[in-house]
Amino acid sequence: MASRDSENDDHAPVPSALKILVAGGFGAGKTTLVGSVSEIAPLRTEEVMTEASYGVDDLSGVESKATTTVALDFGRITISPSLVLYLFGTPGQERFWFMWEELSEGALGAIVIADTRRLETCFAAVDFFERRGVPFVVAVNCFEGADRYEVHEVRDALSLDPAIPVVLSDARNRESSKKVLLTLVNQVAARIAA
Repeated sequence: MASRDSENDDHAPVPSALKILVAGGFGAGKTTLVGSVSEIAPLRTEEVMTEASYGVDDLSGVESKATTTVALDFGRITISPSLVLYLFGTPGQERFWFMWEELSEGALGAIVIADTRRLETCFAAVDFFERRGVPFVVAVNCFEGADRYEVHEVRDALSLDPAIPVVLSDARNRESSKKVLLTLVNQVAARIAA
């Protein structure tokens, strides 16, 4: 005979799982954002960079980077007992872009992290989500020492539709990362309502 507790567990609502991608250029802060906001220790596929990546990966602006994501980052955020967000950070190097197609399957939306020191590195992610009609926001990761730009300047530089939110953020800061996620969730909700 089942205990009373297990009977109650059988009737507990199964939470809805929503998939969010975190994409952008190499070294833009994808792994950092997933780690700052995840309620669990994030799964990371970080590997030490070797000489094999020199000449293949563009290290300009991130010369001190010692590790790189070779598959994905994974984190989780429980919004409520009925809603859980799963975050999937994509690899940023061009040689790993083939994985974006699989990772984007079933995604509710995406965050494109932009590094204004190397803004061109997020063009591929912006194009990827625009072509597939996946709702996304652009999170400008405000690195120390980097020139600061207004939201409209970043929007113009990326040729973004005015409906795509652009948020200034700090991927290291949990509250800032939560603000980016909330902006995306609001964008998706507005799109569904329309």
